[in-house]
Amino acid sequence: MLEPPRVMHLLGTTAEGGAETYFQSLVLALARAGDPTSAAIRANLGREQALTGAGVPFRVFDYGNPLDLGTRPALGRWAREQDAQVLLAWMNRAARHSPRGPWKRIGRLGGYYDLKYYRGFDMLVGNTVDIRDWIVSEGWPADQVTYIPNFASADHCPPASRAAEETPEGVPLLLGMGRLHPAKAHDVSLKALRRIPDAWLWIAGVGPLEDELKRLARDLGVAERVRFLGWRRDAGALYRAADVCVFPSRYEPLGNVVIQAWVHGLPLVAAASRGPAGLIHDGVNGRLVPVDDPDALAEAVSILLADPAGRAELAAAGARRVTSEFSEDAIIDQWRALFQAVGGARCAA
Repeated sequence: MLEPPRVMHLLGTTAEGGAETYFQSLVLALARAGDPTSAAIRANLGREQALTGAGVPFRVFDYGNPLDLGTRPALGRWAREQDAQVLLAWMNRAARHSPRGPWKRIGRLGGYYDLKYYRGFDMLVGNTVDIRDWIVSEGWPADQVTYIPNFASADHCPPASRAAEETPEGVPLLLGMGRLHPAKAHDVSLKALRRIPDAWLWIAGVGPLEDELKRLARDLGVAERVRFLGWRRDAGALYRAADVCVFPSRYEPLGNVVIQAWVHGLPLVAAASRGPAGLIHDGVNGRLVPVDDPDALAEAVSILLADPAGRAELAAAGARRVTSEFSEDAIIDQWRALFQAVGGARCAA
């Protein structure tokens, strides 16, 4: 009987964002499925607690700057201790420190990263078709690149309490998810909110623009209707509490928020940046508006808020798309097939 390859996942960031959240989701899903999985991460208490709770062996490493000469050999020792057959590097920092050894190396790319960090890797994985095609266009051998999208799975959290966030019951509630970073365009949501006078907005995320966004909310006269929730680990509860998800990102290679909104039954309005435009069929499973256009965002949201049946149709279509293309079981099967193709499998003792 063949056993799956032993895979070690490398994550070299302490940040809280979409890629980091999905790293945790995939590692825990593989562990639940019984695959031999370990991790090498940078210090992050929440991530460490999640891995511990799931029984995933892990160690914390520095993943320092280019002058850090200790992380790579330390990772090699940990990989040997875990008898790893495959190292999966998440983003550039992990790839840069990924050691050579008797194992195969795979890079997982959720954006248009600098490919110099992946020289010598055996396989690259893009989480969109466009990223995969771009990697090939940059000169990477086509037979060493593949596409595996992110999966989405609903949790079992009840809707978040509006009262806990000092939000009235019954008011239209919009939800914005993502780092407080210029690329996520939360400023566009705030400007749109000024044109939707009855609605309230929750923004979940952390990042360098927090003070600037709060100041903008005050300047626009909408601060009383905005709640900055910080980093939340109960995303499903937030999706279930809202009426419409707003996702006006200026730059988004994939758009985890789109898939997560779909799996939790929440209709959404997104800017037509690369990732969301590749996922959403406008008017079928969501609404698309031009990038950096708060007026168009406000109009599309207002139309949905006035049409409960239309919202339900969009949400149902999104849920069907998840079932057919982005379910956890389907994506785990694709990763398993890749690990076996790249790393091989061994006979169980």
